[in-house]
Amino acid sequence: MTVENKVQVPLLPLRGLLVFPAMVLHLDVGREKSVNALEKAMMEDQSIFLAAQKESSVDEPAINDIYRVGTLAKVKQMLKLPNGTIRVLVEGLYRGEIVQFVEDDDQFIVDIQEFKEMKGDKNEEQALMRSLIEQFEQYIKISKKVSQETLDTVTDIDESGRLADIITSHLSLKLKDKQELLEMENVKERLNRLITIISNEREVLNLEKKIGQRVKKSMEKTQKEYYLREQMKAIQTELGDKDGKSSEVTQLKERIENSDMPEKIQETAYKELDRYEKVPQSSAESSVIRNYVDWLLSIPWTSKTADNLDVNHAEKILDEDHYGLEKVKERVLEYLAVQQLTKTIKGPILCLVGPPGVGKTSLAKSIARAINRNFVRISLGGVRDEAEIRGHRRTYVGAMPGRIIQGMKKAKTINPIFLLDEIDKMASDFRGDPSSAMLEVLDPEQNSNFSDHFIEETYDLSNVMFIATANNLGSIPGPLRDRMEVISIAGYTEVEKLHIAKEHLLPKQVKENGLNKGQLQLRDEALTKLIRTYTREAGVRGLERQLASLCRKAAKIIVSENKKRVVVTEKQLEALLGKPLFRYGRMEEVNQVGAATGLAYTSAGGDTLSIEVSLYPGKGKLTLTGKLGDVMKESAQAAFSYIRSRAEELNIDRDFHENNDIHIHVPEGATPKDGPSAGITMATALVSALTGRPVKREVGMTGEITLRGRVLPIGGLKEKSLSAHRAGLTTIIIPADNKRDLDDIPKSVREDLTFIPVEHLDEVLKHALTEESNESN
Repeated sequence: MTVENKVQVPLLPLRGLLVFPAMVLHLDVGREKSVNALEKAMMEDQSIFLAAQKESSVDEPAINDIYRVGTLAKVKQMLKLPNGTIRVLVEGLYRGEIVQFVEDDDQFIVDIQEFKEMKGDKNEEQALMRSLIEQFEQYIKISKKVSQETLDTVTDIDESGRLADIITSHLSLKLKDKQELLEMENVKERLNRLITIISNEREVLNLEKKIGQRVKKSMEKTQKEYYLREQMKAIQTELGDKDGKSSEVTQLKERIENSDMPEKIQETAYKELDRYEKVPQSSAESSVIRNYVDWLLSIPWTSKTADNLDVNHAEKILDEDHYGLEKVKERVLEYLAVQQLTKTIKGPILCLVGPPGVGKTSLAKSIARAINRNFVRISLGGVRDEAEIRGHRRTYVGAMPGRIIQGMKKAKTINPIFLLDEIDKMASDFRGDPSSAMLEVLDPEQNSNFSDHFIEETYDLSNVMFIATANNLGSIPGPLRDRMEVISIAGYTEVEKLHIAKEHLLPKQVKENGLNKGQLQLRDEALTKLIRTYTREAGVRGLERQLASLCRKAAKIIVSENKKRVVVTEKQLEALLGKPLFRYGRMEEVNQVGAATGLAYTSAGGDTLSIEVSLYPGKGKLTLTGKLGDVMKESAQAAFSYIRSRAEELNIDRDFHENNDIHIHVPEGATPKDGPSAGITMATALVSALTGRPVKREVGMTGEITLRGRVLPIGGLKEKSLSAHRAGLTTIIIPADNKRDLDDIPKSVREDLTFIPVEHLDEVLKHALTEESNESN
């Protein structure tokens, strides 16, 4: 390549356009850097370098996005348009190549070098020019996109390079091909390349004309639709695709005929299939219609499994898979009994609420196995988009049905057990409220006509048995909670955990860790210690993890020491699993002044809550610590106010608040705590600190307090009782209105605990405080 005349000029990147030397044309400029480059060119000698972008879609091109070879041009005119863009008239002068990009943030500045065209034999060039003009003339006759005046102008050009450039600018070529011609400095090669290109273009135009003539012969003048179909067939014939869509459409028709669709849905499917046949295969709508018909064929419309309504069989299966959980099992057996008698019943909507690890999900699987139904599960945790439930409308790219319809496709029947896992973890944002979309799904009066935005046709969900699971009932919106039958699973007692571990968890882990039944023996006293000192939970997940750890340790011993079996006793447990993680029984060692044990209900089950009160000289300031929520802060204020109003009756100095500051603290300060059941515990701890009378260490309590000292009822008594039992407490003070909940507490727990129903704080203090004060505390 011959280069010369190195100059520095502004660069104007072009999108989808290329300028050749000797060309004069208008350009619209709107990008900031391009406008700055133009203004710089006008301030200097009006010279500007025009180079094409490799990808026209890039708005802010970098150095590597621009071709190196372009055309140096002169700006002839500039005109600012009303829409803010600038229209310029430029004239290409000569080819140039970018040697270097000069750094400038406002516009591109480049050093360019002109390169001269390489000429060949004059006679050979003359022959090539004549051949090119002849080819171009024939191209114009077929194409009819280029005017006769252009041909007259081209014929008068006697300079070979300029002729090639002018003809190239009038051809409908891809930018890449034009750039290739621009970069050819050898004029003879450029002429040869152009002759080949025009020859190919002529062949394509002739083929199009042939296809058009073939279609025209078989077309009736009044049938435009018929013409389009015939043209498509002719194109397919030329491509060698003789069948086109016809075989696929025939297969889909057969599938629709043999499907279990209702008549109305079949009509919709045929109508969409007819549209699919008419729409070109390359059209985006073609794939949308094809996908829609596929979904109509994939969803079950009438197919169902025969329910096994034998109540005794179902009870056997449920007992086989799960120990305890009597309420849930009873509800399932009631459903089967009613269905056996009536033959027609809408599927119930059950919501299993309880802490993690109590067996909510596995229970749903057992129900499906017991009544011989298909099982499908969808997780709703973190779902924020309403379209996840109702589906996307087909106007959107990549539209799909919602999770309900997707689940029905997986189930393959219209009467599965459908598990809606973690329904309390759904959220809402600008994309809609999925919990509101669930209202129609879970309403037995509405779900027989469920509407999915993608399917559009109504779908019957009334035969589905929905089972939802949640950790916290409070985070489920009221209208949604109202549509479900809530069954609470509080957690397991120590006795129940012992049975579950022996009958279910240990055999499962022994098998999963490659052991035989006799290779690991876990004594009952060791298992009891494992439950008490290595786990503290409402469910059994932590227990299963510890049993898995034991199995792995046993496997290692058997393999490394060549033993036939490992027997784990209470003494060996610590050697295998390390030091105990928890202390069994968390109650105080001795009676304490100003420290009371409350009972709390959390999403992980029940727990004990220690509340401490400290007095020190001051002016009556009340300090609350321990990351308490608003409700607990208000409970503390209420307890404080009640004690001030009853100071004399409680043998407390009337001016205690003027001489002392009071600090109420709930340990484990990093854990947020809130709830309306710590009132009497705070009041008891306050009275204990002010009177010096210790709180009985074996007593736990729960209940809210009013300003008049009345004790109000609370929720979650079963969970709180289980936590008290785990902590080793023997007496629980509860609100009198909660006596009705005692029947829900397992018998083994009721026998170990003494429940004292109270209506007033005076009764609480009578049972919680010792008779004499403890001066040493």
